[in-house]
Amino acid sequence: MRTLTQMLQNSSKSRLPVPRTAMLATFGLLLSGVMASVSAQDVEPDELGFVIGTPEVLEPAEGSRSVLISGDPSKPGMYVMRITFAPGTGSRPHYHSTARYITVIKGTWYTSYGPESDVYDPDNMTAVPEGTFIYQPPGGHHYDMAKDEAVTVQIMGVGPVVTTSIPQPGD
Repeated sequence: MRTLTQMLQNSSKSRLPVPRTAMLATFGLLLSGVMASVSAQDVEPDELGFVIGTPEVLEPAEGSRSVLISGDPSKPGMYVMRITFAPGTGSRPHYHSTARYITVIKGTWYTSYGPESDVYDPDNMTAVPEGTFIYQPPGGHHYDMAKDEAVTVQIMGVGPVVTTSIPQPGD
């Protein structure tokens, strides 16, 4: 099995592996602190139950960084959300109780994952270009950030989800 870094280096020739069960389960990362800004679905279905989120509808409201497109990550069932990270912002080491299916919509996102991500080190991250898909398994330790530009990611998963911070040296 190839690592994310190897796949990104050969991204024009390869596809990221996704477990069959993940593909069948849903189409999903909920970062530390995002739950506080998500209270209700931001994009409402029409009278026939269809949801059409135009680009202007999918932009976060003034003062917010996320848009809840469908579902609710705190409740049972599938959810879809977009999070926009301002340059220089992101998360600290953490993991989630359920899988995440993430697409980088805009910008270059940076991530660290696996055992080395237990200690925050923003200089040791992998660049994830726009258009990339990432699968984060349940319990997968990681942290993410936008460095030099704003970044928008779309996250899908199945709730309810619990995010657990990983204590850092000196905390």
